[in-house]
Amino acid sequence: MSGLLSILLTLLVFVIIYQIAKASEFATVLRGREKVERQTNRLMAWLLVAFFILGLYGIYECHEALIGKMLPVAASDHGEQFDIMFEMTLIVTGIVFFATQALLFWFAFRYQAKEKTTSYYFAHSNKLELIWTTVPAIAMACLVAIGLRNWANMTCEAPKDSQVVEVTGKQFNWIVRYPGADGILGKRDFRKTSDADNVLGQDWNDKANLDDIVAENGEVHLIVNKPAKFIIGSRDVIHDVGLPHFRMKMDAVPGIVTTIWFTPKYTTEEMKKMTANPNFVYEISCDQMCGKGHYSMRGTVIVETESEHRDWISSQKSYYANMHAPAEQTATESTTPKTDSTKAITMK
Repeated sequence: MSGLLSILLTLLVFVIIYQIAKASEFATVLRGREKVERQTNRLMAWLLVAFFILGLYGIYECHEALIGKMLPVAASDHGEQFDIMFEMTLIVTGIVFFATQALLFWFAFRYQAKEKTTSYYFAHSNKLELIWTTVPAIAMACLVAIGLRNWANMTCEAPKDSQVVEVTGKQFNWIVRYPGADGILGKRDFRKTSDADNVLGQDWNDKANLDDIVAENGEVHLIVNKPAKFIIGSRDVIHDVGLPHFRMKMDAVPGIVTTIWFTPKYTTEEMKKMTANPNFVYEISCDQMCGKGHYSMRGTVIVETESEHRDWISSQKSYYANMHAPAEQTATESTTPKTDSTKAITMK
């Protein structure tokens, strides 16, 4: 019944609109079509001017309302370059936007249809077409060149003294691995992957794996003012390592290793003071829709001093030790002779 009423209501609305249009047409004929068209043109021209002015005011108000919610200053050296590129792009496109839109609305107002006004047909101009093709092409090429330079800087070979961090995406969390005292990440074999005791498929025949540290909680520890090289991969589907505060991101693709590097500029504690936010945290998020739990695929990045990082590393046990210590401890306890408590009390 409600469906039928909805259909009837819709038809009634169309009938009313049709009747209004017919009445307007009859009124136009009675008042004089040319006079009504001139009045309509004049009204539309002024409405366009009002729309343009109100639109610019709306842009300004949106900027003022959202400026305080933007990300803080870039927290990496490469991030600063990306911010400069973004500002340049915004300036260039902003100037072009304002100029073209101002001309569009001005022409609509200035050259509205009027009595005794004839149209001027401009057929063709090679010079004009060359200008409006070449100038945007050059501007776009410059912006693209800056972007390619920044991209090459963050994906090129990292400095030799860089901190190495391996980040692996998995539905729906990040697995972070650090090299141990040897400074080398051990080899991996996807066939050895097991959620129970080998989340990254580390090859235990490779001795470099025995001291590697694995954090399954998505927590990344970086050293301030030291280059950090991210070795990125995925265990299942395409993810994307998003580091918004550092202005960095890179796809995590199954079967393909991708890398980026950057230098953190401020510790987490320094950023808390800079933002006046005691709860501030750097974030690592997945910026690629990867499944129903995509929203929860977030971790934290802790930027600390070298001494703090050294203390944190020394407090961590290797993944191999965490996975195998319980079994070894049980075996040791089973072979250790137990004291006969009854006998001990009797002897006492």
